[in-house]
Amino acid sequence: MVVVGGGPAGCAAAIAAAEEGCRVLLIERTCTAGGMGTVALVPAWCPFTDRKQRIHAGLAGRILDRSKAGTPHVPAGKDDWVAINAEHLKQVYDQALAEAGVEVAFDTLLVEARRQSDGTVDAIIVADKRGLRAIRATVFIDATGDGDLVARTGVAIHKGDDAGGELMPATMCFILANVTGSFAEYPSFTKPPAPGQPSAIARMRADPRFAAIPDEHIVGIRVGPGCMGFNAGHIYGVDNTDPGNLAKGMAAGRRLAKTYRDALAAHLPEFFADSFLVSTGSLLGTRETRRIVADYELTLADYCNRQSFPDEICRNAYFIDIHLYSAELTSANAGKGADWERRVHGRFEKYQPGESHGIPYRSLLPIGLKNVLVAGRCIGTDRPVNASVRVMPVCLCTGEAAGVAASAVRTHGDVRAVSTDHLRAELRRRGAFLP
Repeated sequence: MVVVGGGPAGCAAAIAAAEEGCRVLLIERTCTAGGMGTVALVPAWCPFTDRKQRIHAGLAGRILDRSKAGTPHVPAGKDDWVAINAEHLKQVYDQALAEAGVEVAFDTLLVEARRQSDGTVDAIIVADKRGLRAIRATVFIDATGDGDLVARTGVAIHKGDDAGGELMPATMCFILANVTGSFAEYPSFTKPPAPGQPSAIARMRADPRFAAIPDEHIVGIRVGPGCMGFNAGHIYGVDNTDPGNLAKGMAAGRRLAKTYRDALAAHLPEFFADSFLVSTGSLLGTRETRRIVADYELTLADYCNRQSFPDEICRNAYFIDIHLYSAELTSANAGKGADWERRVHGRFEKYQPGESHGIPYRSLLPIGLKNVLVAGRCIGTDRPVNASVRVMPVCLCTGEAAGVAASAVRTHGDVRAVSTDHLRAELRRRGAFLP
């Protein structure tokens, strides 16, 4: 089998399939596994629990536990919003892939996918330093995040609102070094230090020197001694499937990271006066592009009803994390204090502790393709639910499920002939949370 895309979903799919006895090739366009948590410098894992228990378990839990070894300042029992040491996490993925026996091809770009009349993809075309070559496999997994493999076959696919509208904004994550003060002393960037006083981000935005800061989105977390990772601000109008557009977004993101460093130094000098912008992501933090047209597409109603499915392969409890589009941002009072929080986080009901919904196997199956599975951000959902399932812990779980399912496809060549009872039993044996 071949996995295209080496982010969390692709790594999990490749590792699981290899552990199930497949011969696996993982293709990744960068030279690093891990995607958003490594190359893009996303500074923290989204929650692995439903606030009662770990629901992203199995292979996802193994990756988290290994990742936490690189952040010894994180309390041992903490499973939610755990800081990421990106350099350590790179080695976690490298080691896990090697232990499973996965063959890895870095610096390799998917060019085309060859679909036959019966919906079988018999080969993909890739480009690397040796030129173009065709790779055949029994089963393929699209873990590109953008649904690149599925899109190359010519079958139907969703993108944004399907009407050419704006995608959710992206973020350029970055790391500041030489940050002073202890972890316990680090300030909240968004909460007022005292009643009637502006928050740090409000002061930064009000300063004419830092007018480029677009909104109040700023999350900073300690990732190592004297180092703070930031998921801050938004780059609007970016389309990760358009290389020219993406280039402009990357450049804008790097400029904005420098602006944040200077603004933090000016308005929180006790922590950031001597800080140093040590790194920006080599990938942009992309939240939305394509989604597959799947056998079953999860809906907002499924999310709100805490829906379970007979073929579910994992659970999800993350909130519907839609970041404001630019039109919303510029509407009356958007981006200011409590109204910002309401607009970003208050539009959908949040789960109570212990609540979650299922993700069915059918959401990994692109319509029109016989031997292709999808894992990660681009599985079959509607637009709101995509804003929940897109995060890395869920990607690890859908990846593991796709990898285990792929091992069953070897015998009959059809992803829809997989026994989901057997698949769920095997996932449980591997430690997955499937109540």
